[in-house]
Amino acid sequence: MASQLYAMRQKIEEKIKADRLDAKEVKGKIALISGKLLAFINESTADDPVTVTKMRRAAAEVLRINL
Repeated sequence: MASQLYAMRQKIEEKIKADRLDAKEVKGKIALISGKLLAFINESTADDPVTVTKMRRAAAEVLRINL
């Protein structure tokens, strides 16, 4: 089963692609807010509650989406 963080990563990447945004810029902003690089999140990444909360906040601030 994929981690919650991995599912969030996929949704963020889908939004970036759908809106034709600058992936490096958006992912950089999300990394600064969340403290986690999306590139390092995979199916087996452990769901740390603090990181999940920060990732939700980052997605809301940068992309205006609720995860």
